[in-house]
Amino acid sequence: MILDWLTYGAFFLVTAASFGIMALGLNLQWGQTGLFNVGVAGFAAIGAYASALLTAAPATGRVGGYELPIAIGWLGAVLASGVVAAAIGAITLRLRADYLAITTFGIAIVIQLIAVNVEWLSGGPFGIAFIPRPFAHLQENALAFNLANLALASVVTGGVFIGLERLTRGPWGRVLRAIREDEAAAASLGKNARLYRLQAFVLGCMIVGLGGAMQAHAIGFIAPENYVSALTFQVWAMLIIGGAGNNRGALLGALAVWGLWSVSSALVSMLLPAGLQARAASLQLVMIGVLIATILLLQPRGLVKERLVVSRFLPQHKD
Repeated sequence: MILDWLTYGAFFLVTAASFGIMALGLNLQWGQTGLFNVGVAGFAAIGAYASALLTAAPATGRVGGYELPIAIGWLGAVLASGVVAAAIGAITLRLRADYLAITTFGIAIVIQLIAVNVEWLSGGPFGIAFIPRPFAHLQENALAFNLANLALASVVTGGVFIGLERLTRGPWGRVLRAIREDEAAAASLGKNARLYRLQAFVLGCMIVGLGGAMQAHAIGFIAPENYVSALTFQVWAMLIIGGAGNNRGALLGALAVWGLWSVSSALVSMLLPAGLQARAASLQLVMIGVLIATILLLQPRGLVKERLVVSRFLPQHKD
């Protein structure tokens, strides 16, 4: 029994780590720069499918199947997400607030529809199966397999976290926060606000794509239904609950929301008959919504507040 709990706990943390990486990417966009991206699911899908196509075995009627190493697949996921984000961002980042949100939401819907209908690229509604999993040679020992994957996920998540901490604490990060607080003031100091917004958008989407790829390889299967708007809602809930503008908060929020999601799913399975479980699953979204409302009432800035004050965000002008 204890080994079973340890095995499940390791798998739970691996999944939470992949969500944490997505939340870190969204935090760079929203928490640091103020970009209202509601297309998280779309870029997670791009990363997942790009990595799956590069690393999975060949399949009839579908491109890809190059059986490359997983590391190459993850690199491909990052690059594919970045290229698509750069193309989209160059067009859409002139928009602000609600207009940008509506546009990115529409883009995510388009990406999901492509995954459903373009079977030669995505496998259609049946998705892509038999995606290679890290440390596959350990699968006969479930505990060792999941612990090894947890170690890998921890290293990748830690690397992304440290990299973002250094970026956002340096001059580049200070400019992003200046743009978030007062774009006109940042522009008056000679900063190209549009270029910085594009950089943050592209880098954030690349990180989200990496999180999607990690999750795909952790599960071993992807399908279009995995990348509906509920995924975007989950990641936004993680960031809001954890605390926007703080990378530690993004990771803590991912752990808290995924924990609530998993517990509520287990309770639905145990307490309700099979015929009612599909309907009752929607209660998970209600529970997340109640949690967000409670956190915002008790801690308006999330569980972990942003540590820097606004006055320190603005670059100092030297005569």
